Amino acid sequence: MKTIAVLPAGSVSDEAARHLFRGEEINWKHHRLISDVFLSTVKGISDYSIIPIENTIEGSVSLHMDWLVHEVDIPIQAEWVYPSIQNLIGRQSELLNDNGEMDYSRITKVISHPVAIAQCLQFLRTHLPHAVTEHVSSTAEGVRIVQNNPNAGLAAIGTMTAAANEKLDVLASEITDHDNNYTRFLLVGSEPYTDRKSDKIKTSILITLPEDYPGALHQVLSAFAWRKINLTRIESRPTKKKLGNYYFFIDIDMALDTVLLPSAIQEIEAIGCQVRVLGSYPSFIEFKK
Repeated sequence: MKTIAVLPAGSVSDEAARHLFRGEEINWKHHRLISDVFLSTVKGISDYSIIPIENTIEGSVSLHMDWLVHEVDIPIQAEWVYPSIQNLIGRQSELLNDNGEMDYSRITKVISHPVAIAQCLQFLRTHLPHAVTEHVSSTAEGVRIVQNNPNAGLAAIGTMTAAANEKLDVLASEITDHDNNYTRFLLVGSEPYTDRKSDKIKTSILITLPEDYPGALHQVLSAFAWRKINLTRIESRPTKKKLGNYYFFIDIDMALDTVLLPSAIQEIEAIGCQVRVLGSYPSFIEFKK
């Protein structure tokens, strides 16, 4: 039986993990902090970790990307997307006025993960402009706090699963600003993921440019361009070593063991760039609710 490290039960990460491993018997290890999710696999406590890495609305999750680069060295074994459907969660009985109507003015604070709050700003501005927001480590953690603090004017943004787990009410459903709100997840671990097959294989690499090399990034991209290798994503992140020094994350729509990609990497290394392969893995992209 596989052991999988993931954020708390009822979080979007938890739902996404169960989607990938649907039908399988899994030993789930839930952790409050993403650092503990990573370290669980690094220390051999779990076989894989589930990492949310990118969102339709908020873009990349920078903290998680930095952990992949600076804190751990475990390869990506799969990627998939899962709908991030957020809801306003609390106790309906605490919000009903004398007419039996919902009175949002009784909510003084909304608690959730910062990415989830950012996904629901239009709803918050329209219905809860008076409420302060508080950031916690996961959406499930926010729901748990609301459960543990009745009659405190609290509400959370989270999943219906979390609301059911904590026996709370869904005060408003599907409150994200956009209907096509998806999160991309990575499965990281030392063993290849072989439970499901995909016709699409991607490769992720990290490139560090040589210092004081004019046109280096142009040459990097040219190595892919003339070979007609499709790049699905390129993003810069600071190396944390010197102001103005950056890594470049590049996702490539091609397996590492093809003929063209290794030669492109060799060309890039020949101009003095450092290349680190983060993984070559199956991609399961299913934009369905």
